[in-house]
Amino acid sequence: MRCVVGVDLGSTTTKAVILDEQRNVLGRGITNSRSNYDLAVDVARTEAFVAARFELLRRRVAGVAGVAVLERLFRAFRLEQMLYEFKRLHALMEEECGRSVPPERRRETIEAVTEIFRRIEAEESAAFAQPEAPRRSDFFRDFAGSSFTRIAEEIAGPGFDRLQGLFDKCIILVENEPLALGFRDHIGAALARIGRPPEVASAVNEAVNEEIPEIATVGTGYGRARLPFPKEQIRSEILCHGLGAHAMFPDTRTVLDIGGQDTKAIQVDAGGIVTSFQMNDRCAAGCGRYLGYIADEMNLGLHELGPLAERGTRPTRINSTCTVFAGAELRDRLSLGEKREDILAGLHRAIMLRAMSLLARSGGVFDEFTFTGGVARNPAAVRALRALVSDSYGERVLNISPDSIYTGALGAALFAGKVAER
Repeated sequence: MRCVVGVDLGSTTTKAVILDEQRNVLGRGITNSRSNYDLAVDVARTEAFVAARFELLRRRVAGVAGVAVLERLFRAFRLEQMLYEFKRLHALMEEECGRSVPPERRRETIEAVTEIFRRIEAEESAAFAQPEAPRRSDFFRDFAGSSFTRIAEEIAGPGFDRLQGLFDKCIILVENEPLALGFRDHIGAALARIGRPPEVASAVNEAVNEEIPEIATVGTGYGRARLPFPKEQIRSEILCHGLGAHAMFPDTRTVLDIGGQDTKAIQVDAGGIVTSFQMNDRCAAGCGRYLGYIADEMNLGLHELGPLAERGTRPTRINSTCTVFAGAELRDRLSLGEKREDILAGLHRAIMLRAMSLLARSGGVFDEFTFTGGVARNPAAVRALRALVSDSYGERVLNISPDSIYTGALGAALFAGKVAER
């Protein structure tokens, strides 16, 4: 099984997509770019190859093992990954205690850290026993931070800030360990956790040893200049998002991509070739980084913003979506007694108004219209965009894939396929 790989090295997230020889998606991977672009590429690629092995496993046992068995195996694998990462984080925080916590506070701090991770492991194991997994962020930092902060607030009292500081120092080391995520590292424990069902056990052993040679790779994204690829294996974000959106939805004519650092309005022809575009690349206002900053100010996970904004009934009129002034305006609104959900509803509408301006300058909105990037996962952003497009252009088919965040990486992988053919 030979494959091609596309990598989208974004300012906020890094994505990888693997295609098989028929150009079908074999695997996807994603991680935070945050502190180290080179490691982010390794993590995203590792996750994509893990997903590829699960897809090959699914194909191998289709008709023998039920979907439920494979889904439970995948959940068990993710649990083993997660527990490993929590153990690493626990160990690193204890080491950091020895270096930076005053001796008179060291013992109580270590005990608190141990109790927090004991509770986290119990909660995650209990969640695995549930028929359906709870919704969580794709990123270890986000859901680990949410669990850690919640439990630390319950048990730490005045020592909370010390614990949070230890977490912030150590989490970056754990989230950038690609070798901790590998298929071979955790599949045995995952298989044991679900009782080694015979219909998949032998297939798992074959999947562990199967080679997936990579015959071509193409990179794109905000940080593409950092990718260790020859120049001919680098493509612009505009081209990759246009081709990726066309592959997902062949009738696409207009594409809006809102990523971490920029917003792109793209027009494509019937073959997915870009005909015009506009890009907001000088400021992160209204992009993923802006929403991340708002989430931090409100002590929320990024994935919680949209659902909370959807509960707003009287959207606040926001004067600026500038990231520099966002915190001050947010605090002013809250001090005036405005509800968080109304403020967030207004923020999402303001973001989409900026996007509409770019779309107008690129040529407008044509059928079909495809929304891509991480912000396309935000339900409040989608709702605001749908209303504004309808008001300005009438009814349009609005396409949003659950995998929209991978659009650029998919386009890069399709270009890699063309490289392989040559």
